[in-house]
Amino acid sequence: MNFENILVETRGKVGLITLNRPKALNALSDGLFDDVGLALDAFEADEAIGCIVITGSEKAFAAGADISGMKDYGYMDAYKANFITRNWDRVARCRKPLIAAVSGFALGGGCELAMMCDMIFAADSAKFGQPEIKLGILPGGGGTQRLPRAMGKGKAMDMCLTARMIDAVEAERCGLVARIMPTATLLEETIVVAAGIAEFSLPVLMMIKESVNRSYESGLQEGLLFERRSFHAAFGINDRREGMAAFLEKRKPDFTNS
Repeated sequence: MNFENILVETRGKVGLITLNRPKALNALSDGLFDDVGLALDAFEADEAIGCIVITGSEKAFAAGADISGMKDYGYMDAYKANFITRNWDRVARCRKPLIAAVSGFALGGGCELAMMCDMIFAADSAKFGQPEIKLGILPGGGGTQRLPRAMGKGKAMDMCLTARMIDAVEAERCGLVARIMPTATLLEETIVVAAGIAEFSLPVLMMIKESVNRSYESGLQEGLLFERRSFHAAFGINDRREGMAAFLEKRKPDFTNS
């Protein structure tokens, strides 16, 4: 498929989405998120794809939402169009493992997009921030909700109330970033990790993702019950039988995603 705002390719079992609005530092327009949603639909429908990576340019993952596209909105414009909810949330609903490879600026909506993914791998040049307060508005793509869960209340308040940017080292220390990699090799190293993930059983990968997300969004006892039921269900999967047999037979498992 050809897209106006993104580039899409496959690297073996990995689907790669590259935000591609270089003149706007990958500002997140409505059309860009429509494109991302269509690409995710295609990758999720493709049984050969086991993991997806979203990235931007070396200079900017995404420098924020496209202000020019929203500056004339009134309340009813945003409400009736279901602004953000309509297409941005598609990223968070992706069932396959999803990694954000962040280089340069991830600000405002760019930081929120990265947080919708399952993991953030950051280049050593990455900068994260929620500067919406400078525009007389608050984060609307999950910044006030996902940041506290990732970093704690104090850090989230600091970023949202002061518009302070943090670097990759601070972001990793606070729990926002999973790994830091050199800028020059960020994408290739991320693809290697994604390819390794994609070699595992896709049904089990999705079960793990659902279980971790349940812990993120519910209390401990409900999360434990969900995990236990998923664990029990995994005993009905062919890949579970193959994985345990391969372990006992000291060979590499041959998962069939069934």
